[in-house]
Amino acid sequence: MPERLSAREILALVTDEATFDELPGTIRNPTADGPLGWQGYDASRARAAERTGEEESVVCGTASVAGTRAVLIAFEFGFLGGSLGERTGDRLEAAYTHARAHRLPVVPLVATGGSRMQEGMLALTQLQRVARQSALTREAGLPQIAVLRDPTTGGGWATLGAGADVILALPGAQVGFAGSRVRPPDADPNAYTAQAQVAAGSADAVVRPEELRETLGCWLRLLTTPAQEAPVPHALGTAALPDTGWEAVRRARSPERPRAHTYLDACFTRRVTISGDRCGGTDPDGMLCGFGERDGRSVAYAAQTGAATRPSGYRTAARLIRLADRLDIPVLTLVDTPGAANDAEAERQGAGAAIAEVFGAVAAARVPVTTLVIGEGGSGGALALAAPGNTWATPDSYFSVIAPELAAAILKRPPEEVEATAGQLRIRPQDLVELGVVRGIVDTTGHPGS
Repeated sequence: MPERLSAREILALVTDEATFDELPGTIRNPTADGPLGWQGYDASRARAAERTGEEESVVCGTASVAGTRAVLIAFEFGFLGGSLGERTGDRLEAAYTHARAHRLPVVPLVATGGSRMQEGMLALTQLQRVARQSALTREAGLPQIAVLRDPTTGGGWATLGAGADVILALPGAQVGFAGSRVRPPDADPNAYTAQAQVAAGSADAVVRPEELRETLGCWLRLLTTPAQEAPVPHALGTAALPDTGWEAVRRARSPERPRAHTYLDACFTRRVTISGDRCGGTDPDGMLCGFGERDGRSVAYAAQTGAATRPSGYRTAARLIRLADRLDIPVLTLVDTPGAANDAEAERQGAGAAIAEVFGAVAAARVPVTTLVIGEGGSGGALALAAPGNTWATPDSYFSVIAPELAAAILKRPPEEVEATAGQLRIRPQDLVELGVVRGIVDTTGHPGS
C-alpha cells in the first residue's frame, strides 16, 4: 500500500514554498448530528478534527506550482475517509468559483472514499454540485488537472477525478468507482489501481511523488500559455520530389523515413502526452497526442505513427482537439497511416464512429489547425486528421483515396498494373498541390513552397 499523505503534506509536495493561501471555509449553521440526525455524527466529526487538525475533508487554496498559479483542492482522507458532505460541497463550490473569478486552473488532489453516509442523499447530491462547478469551469476555458491519490473511489473519482481534462495518478493508488469494501468477492484487485486505469485509457500517466511538482507545473504551463498558431514543421527526410506515383508510395513506406516521434522532438523543446480515449482504450502504437512547447508557447498535437490507426487512437485525437479548442491552444496534426484499422475487432470497437469524431472535432475547431503529411496518407483514416485549407506535405509523402494495390484489385487489374494505377491516382506531393488538396510542399529548411 502506498504512503497516504495528508492534505497538508500533498500540498507541501506540489506547491512552491510559502505560496499557499488557504481559501476561507463557508460557514454552515450546524444541526445536531447533521441533517439526518445520525446519532454520534457530531462526535465522529469532532474526533476527525482532533486527529487531523482540519475542519472538513478538503483544504482549498491558491498556490504556485513550479511557477504557475492555480487553485488546489486537497482531500484529507483522515477526516472521515475524505468523504463528501454538504460542507465539503460548500468548500468545493467556493474553490471553483474563485478559480473562475481569477482565471486560474483547478487542481483537485483527490483521496476519498465517496459520499458521507451520515448525511444520506444530501451528501450524494453534492456530486451534482461538483459536476456543475466543473462544467462551468470547463465552459470558462480553464483547465482542470486531477491528481489521484490513495484511495480515489466512488463519486469523488466519478466527478473530480475522471471529469478532469488531464488525470495524473500516484503509483499504487487505489482508483475505481467501487471501493474495496463494496466490490464483488471475486473482483481482481489489480483492476482497481492507477496503473490499470492508465492502461485502460481512463487516466493519462502515473507520476512518482518526487516528480509530481515538476510534472504538474509543466502541465499547468502548457495548458495556460497558448501559441497563436501551430508551426509547419520542416521536412526531415529527402528533399527531392518523386518522379512517379509508385516512387512516392515506396518512399512513404520506407522504414528509414522519419516518423512522428522524430518530427515532434524536432518541433518542440518539451512535450507531455495524454493517453487514452476515456472509453477503455489506448492506441500507443498508432497515435501520439499531447501538448508541446515551442518558443515558450504551447501547441497541441495529434500525430499518426505510420501504423494503422485504431478506434481508440481516433477517439484520443478527438479528445485532444476538443480540449485544445476549449483552452484556445492551436493544433498540429501529423498524418502518417496506411489507413484506419479495419479488422473485425476495430469494427466492434466502433471504427466508423471514432473516425467521425475526429472529422467533427477538426471541422468544429475554432482554433487554428495545421496539418503536415509526413508519410502515408491512406484514405479517410488519414483525411480525418487533415485541416481543410491548411494541409502541407513533405517530399516523401503521398495522399490517396485508396492504396494503389487495393485500387487495382477493385478495378480487377493484374498486379503488374499497380504501379501504373498509382500514377493515375495522382498521389505525389506535387500532384496534390496542383489539385489543390494541399497548400504546398515543405522543404528541409522549414520554408513551405508550392
